[in-house]
Amino acid sequence: MKPTRGALLGIVTLLTVLPVQAGAQVPPPKVTDTNTPLHMLQPEYPIPYGPLKAEQITEVLNRVRDYLEASTPARIIHRQTKAEIKDYSRIDSQSMLEPGAFRLISYEWGVVYTGMLLAGETTGDPRFTEYTLKRIRFIAEVAPSFRAVVQANPKADSPLRSVLNPRALDDSGSMCAAMIRALRAGAKGDIRPLVDNYIDYISTKEFRLSDGTLARNRPQPDTIWLDDLYMSVPALGQMGSLTGERRYFDDAVRQILQFAQRMFNRSVGLYMHGWVQGMDVHPEFRWARANGWALMAAADLLDVLPQDHPDRATVLDLFRAHVRGLAACQSGSGFWHQLLDRNDSYLETSATAIYAYCIAHAINRGWIDPLAHGPMALLGWNAVSTKVNGQGQVQGTCVGTGMAFDPAFYYHRPTNLFAAHGYGPVLLAGAEMLQLLKNYRIEINDSSVQFYRRTPSR
Repeated sequence: MKPTRGALLGIVTLLTVLPVQAGAQVPPPKVTDTNTPLHMLQPEYPIPYGPLKAEQITEVLNRVRDYLEASTPARIIHRQTKAEIKDYSRIDSQSMLEPGAFRLISYEWGVVYTGMLLAGETTGDPRFTEYTLKRIRFIAEVAPSFRAVVQANPKADSPLRSVLNPRALDDSGSMCAAMIRALRAGAKGDIRPLVDNYIDYISTKEFRLSDGTLARNRPQPDTIWLDDLYMSVPALGQMGSLTGERRYFDDAVRQILQFAQRMFNRSVGLYMHGWVQGMDVHPEFRWARANGWALMAAADLLDVLPQDHPDRATVLDLFRAHVRGLAACQSGSGFWHQLLDRNDSYLETSATAIYAYCIAHAINRGWIDPLAHGPMALLGWNAVSTKVNGQGQVQGTCVGTGMAFDPAFYYHRPTNLFAAHGYGPVLLAGAEMLQLLKNYRIEINDSSVQFYRRTPSR
């Protein structure tokens, strides 16, 4: 016999008033607009949202430093026996740098040396600073002996070839800028001759277009690579600051403005990667790391460019326009894509770290608004910090990349733990974020990030 409707209602009423037995499963109350302030619900962010503590940032920096300290020995060994050579006067054609996970002399490692110096400054931990000073001193100490080997046998394959005889901006600019910064930080050794050799190559030997724009003759003749802004401008700016000679500042400014004239699309606030003289139509592939090199080159120059330089305001305006373009491209996870304006390309670590550094740096310098741009830097750093594994290795960094005019080339460039391009930017970004925390109180207010100044701009 089926129960009547009245009986069923009675059973339901009884169940609602009977006490729940211990251990019984009670379904969570349904969230509705009438019983819950919905704006207070916590989002499920894929990346940490909001400010990290200084200790958390420092822990990431320490992890990277410890890994690199162990992975980049500064020793000379015999090529066959692998025995260490401590007396540098005994260096000969069979002598080599002891291999590590990364090369001590490369444009990528110039960024690492700069990042270590900044991390030493912001953390107060001399181990970061000493990492750079030790290796720059080492390069300066062994250079004369390797130079003598090459002079005795010009065909000898020297591990210091790019120092003694640079043949490209990749050989020169980043290392030159790092060495000048190391000099300012108290580096010992005969470093200045190496700096002068680098800057001479940049100023007088690198191929240029007829208007003085630094260029390459590959993969096509008369080609401009956006990467070359970082491979030249920071060194020129640092040399201007070191010597007081205006010509270095003028050349650095000329490069930024003439690259931008050809390659910066103001309507979107982004650079194309490559430009070829005589090409009618330039496919605009906006590769993330190259845009990072351009942004960082401008930031480095603004740090040292005299306030009364006639083009300072123009360079700063270009920097700000670039930041606005990048703001429109940041993903919801905080990363930027390998091709900035193509959201189906992968999320890339080194470019994200460069942007986080440059934007935080610009806020700390008072060049851009903290409320408008601070959350960009914060979210970028939080994203980057998830890519530093337990060993201190940086994940998700695109390997070295040439310049191309088809999308597949950029979409399918591999990432690798040993892509050296990621380590310096991570150090720079973390160090600058520490400075940002010193300058600003950062809070989550009504579920969004807010910045409140603590100290005057430095």
